[in-house]
Amino acid sequence: MLIIMKKSADDEALDHIKEFLITRNFDIHQSTGVNRTIIGVIGDTESLDLLELESIKGVLQVIRIMKEEEP
Repeated sequence: MLIIMKKSADDEALDHIKEFLITRNFDIHQSTGVNRTIIGVIGDTESLDLLELESIKGVLQVIRIMKEEEP
């Protein structure tokens, strides 16, 4: 799962979303660019509600990465 933060998201908003994920036993990888911060969520994200995540202050978009089908 990828969480794309708004350009205007401050450190408090970043800390909040990271704490939200870590307390639910997810690993995270933060990539900070000039205009955006993207948080990669590592773990079984099926239990996460996209609408709940998108309602958190500073979140612009949440993208769920689907599991690849086995042949």
